Amino acid sequence: MSRRPFNPATPATYEDWAREDNYHKSFLMPRDEVLEHAISNSEANGLPDIAVTPAQGKHLKLLAQSAGAKRILELGTLGGYSTIWLARALPEDGELITCEYVQKHVDIASQNLDYAGLSSKVKILVGPATDSLTKMDPKKPFDFVFIDADKPNYPTYFKLCRQLVRKGGVIFVDNVIRRGGVSDLSVTDDPRVIGVREMLEVVKQDKGMDATTIGTVGEKGWDGFMYAVRLD
Repeated sequence: MSRRPFNPATPATYEDWAREDNYHKSFLMPRDEVLEHAISNSEANGLPDIAVTPAQGKHLKLLAQSAGAKRILELGTLGGYSTIWLARALPEDGELITCEYVQKHVDIASQNLDYAGLSSKVKILVGPATDSLTKMDPKKPFDFVFIDADKPNYPTYFKLCRQLVRKGGVIFVDNVIRRGGVSDLSVTDDPRVIGVREMLEVVKQDKGMDATTIGTVGEKGWDGFMYAVRLD
């Protein structure tokens, strides 16, 4: 099949982004049967296709690993795909606590974590994440937090996680650009977009946090993440 000639002035398409992801993965990410099983088992059981991509999952693992994380908190387990990536960043005595609202997701994630041999490092809390977070002890802080749950609650999640991450610890928030919808102020009826905007305002007012947003493109399109560090 013929391809259009490369022209850096031509806007890239979703197909271009997916091709680029796959090309780089062919060098940097060898086939991983455990992760493939997590994806196929989740799909077979009807879970939505909203997990992070392989490249994003490895990015999370490398970030947590480079931060020397021993305690990781995750909001939004789904089928445990990102959970597996993050748990792989932990040392032998590390711990990951992940919060999930839907019992079916918990069941599938548990299967996938068992298959990955990581169940001993991971504890899944079932129910509303706000309830789980308010019961946690701030005296046992986390080194790294990954927020990838329901977007309308992002402002609340961030404020609660901010109290649970240690000084110098990281809060990584996914899906904060949403194909440009967050900055398009004509979008006023999407609770996911509004949730991200309200979270950004929370971060702006919090002088004890330092953060930036990075836009991303890839096989799942155009989005981005926020990387925040607790200063105080």
